Amino acid sequence: MADWEINKPLGQCSGSGRKIEPGEEYYGALVEADQGLVRRDFCGEYWEREKPQVYCFWKTKLAPPNEKKELFISDDMLMAFFERLANETEPEKVSFRFVLALVLMRKRRLKYDSTRTDGGQEIWRLKLSGDKDLVDVVNPHLNEEQIEQLTSQIGQILQADL
Repeated sequence: MADWEINKPLGQCSGSGRKIEPGEEYYGALVEADQGLVRRDFCGEYWEREKPQVYCFWKTKLAPPNEKKELFISDDMLMAFFERLANETEPEKVSFRFVLALVLMRKRRLKYDSTRTDGGQEIWRLKLSGDKDLVDVVNPHLNEEQIEQLTSQIGQILQADL
């Protein structure tokens, strides 16, 4: 499993280079790069003007430097990330989706239904909470350390306590 380039908000727009001021709303986004998914931040005016190509995004506010962050990623946003990764085959993205599935199971948004094998891959069938639909998730057979590391990295990317 490859390590991802993880960066915290730098207080600077990745598009224009302009400083993002404390208290200002901006867009955090995951962008595909040669090394995989990386986080980039964009100020509001650049976002509206340029509509940058991103894998997925969220809107947030830059916390003042000495203020404890109380950032929150909604379950709906996590589900959107999970669904966006449904057809991905790259190992890093398959692992990302698997760990998101574990997080969403813990949050009771997904429920385990069954397991099947297809083409040598173990596929988990998960039921969407409050729905009859089932979704498939490839189990990449990560060990405990890899799951913890990936969960931590996802939390850093999204600035959330998962």
